[in-house]
Amino acid sequence: MSVVLLQSQILHYEVIGRGRPLIFLHGWVGSWRYWVPVMQAASISYRAYALDLWGFGDSAKVESRYSLSAQVQLIDQFLNELGIGRVVLIGHGLGALVALMYAREYPDVVDRVMLVSYPLEESMVNQRLRNSTPAALAEWLLTKTPETEPARFDAPKADPKAIQLSLEELTRVNFKSYWGQAETPCLLVNGQNDPAVQPPTIQHLADLPEKTHAILFEDSGHFPMLDETSKFCRLMVDFLTLDSGDSPRQLQLKEEWKRRVR
Repeated sequence: MSVVLLQSQILHYEVIGRGRPLIFLHGWVGSWRYWVPVMQAASISYRAYALDLWGFGDSAKVESRYSLSAQVQLIDQFLNELGIGRVVLIGHGLGALVALMYAREYPDVVDRVMLVSYPLEESMVNQRLRNSTPAALAEWLLTKTPETEPARFDAPKADPKAIQLSLEELTRVNFKSYWGQAETPCLLVNGQNDPAVQPPTIQHLADLPEKTHAILFEDSGHFPMLDETSKFCRLMVDFLTLDSGDSPRQLQLKEEWKRRVR
């Protein structure tokens, strides 16, 4: 287990691979651990880090650090502590919110972002996330398979207040000021059958900026990286290999990728 002290509090992370830095940020259910299969795919060409946000997994449980802004600063402090420069962020749920907020605040640091199960509006988040225990959320959102066991195992480690406070804060977030004006290349990935976060509507898709593209996984729920791991990894690798600054909308033109993910 790897840890770093940020303002005297333990932040837990894991890292594998060599190459350009890539950081995975987990969502409201689970911890860094459910990223392992995707990290392994990325580690062929990237140095893949996965963090436990404040209040989750094996990172410190300090209520004053559960705000979205504090989670954003966690990323900045982590990068500074490890001497990491320009980076790619891949976030899921809560981690996706933090990733896009960080990209807006530090655009010169983030090369691109991949946002999984990201809500484009506060109303697209199911109220059940606010009213259930971490263990109950895991039972609701995760099918019982060997692939989901790490997420189900680590979910109860979360401080329920870390989930609740971040969700309460969503009512004060101007979502469109983040995704609607994003200049950093951004790929949105949603599961068609996600009960926790509704996928983008047709109107949302029409309003996406030029450098933002959305892809729907028709056979996935809230965890596309676990429900369709191979498909997710192929999409991720193609997104990562785009030239810096290129719009991910180019992905929809690649017939070879389309054939692979059907």
